[in-house]
Amino acid sequence: MKSVVEDIKKGSFKPVYLFYGEEAYLKQQYKNRLKNAVLPEGDTINLSIYSGKGIDVKEMIAQADTMPFFAEHRLLLIEDSGFFKNANQQLAEYIPSIPEETIMLFVESEVDKRGKLYKAVSKKGSVVEFTAQNEQTLTRWILGILKTEGKMITSGAMKQFLEKTGTDMERIRQELICYCMEKESITEEDVAVICSEQTENKIFDMINAMAEKKQKKAMELYYDLLALREPPMRILYLITRQFNLLMQVKELSEEGYSAKTISERLKMAGFIVRNCLRQAEYFSLKTLKEALQDCVRMEEAVKTGRMNDVMSVELLLVKYSS
Repeated sequence: MKSVVEDIKKGSFKPVYLFYGEEAYLKQQYKNRLKNAVLPEGDTINLSIYSGKGIDVKEMIAQADTMPFFAEHRLLLIEDSGFFKNANQQLAEYIPSIPEETIMLFVESEVDKRGKLYKAVSKKGSVVEFTAQNEQTLTRWILGILKTEGKMITSGAMKQFLEKTGTDMERIRQELICYCMEKESITEEDVAVICSEQTENKIFDMINAMAEKKQKKAMELYYDLLALREPPMRILYLITRQFNLLMQVKELSEEGYSAKTISERLKMAGFIVRNCLRQAEYFSLKTLKEALQDCVRMEEAVKTGRMNDVMSVELLLVKYSS
């Protein structure tokens, strides 16, 4: 990364760059920084963007050989091409002869370092791998963001926050938006409350997806929660609680009680009852009772070692979203 920063500072660029690795946020940041440094703002004439599999290499090379229009450089931005996983002999042979006025920037997820194209780019230009950042680096970065917002965070809250978010910088950035509201100092209690709210919202959305038979969406929400380091057994508990709540609301509704009365009887906020009534429409009372029994059976199976905890929730989601 330092070499790219130096190139940007000096305004002296390599003919070709390859950005790759698992840290998507940093890749995008440096891609934009380099693009903005190479081309004047608003210059779209000298920018050619290629994305995804199936890129026409001959067309791309022809564009690379075209002189820039009233500018010092022409930039070719190639993203997620797969060229560095599947050998591309034509491109590997072209790289050494890139015109002086042309700069090629590849942004990829995976590469094969043994490939001819990777070796050609390494020799002619600059290769940067963006890996997951360590806790110390992430802490400094987070503190910098909070400082610009005039916020502080306790050390305990920082540790708890990173445990919840992991090392994905884009996810961390999005999560921080939730914390940079009114309070000047973020505490462990703040982290616990916001993470809990986010988890419960995802559980509600997950059951919505199950009710609407959107199995893929239900599974994606589940895997999102696992990525947020939520234990499968806590997710199962929250699913059980939501099904139990839906059953209570539906029983009272079918007995003729209004949403207001249900809210008073269950001591729940009115908007929660209304949301549950809408969600309960997708299920019969029989199905809700069966779902609760399945939740109990899954918990018992995990506790007795007869089933893996991750799989227990997966089976539940598959059954009620099929």
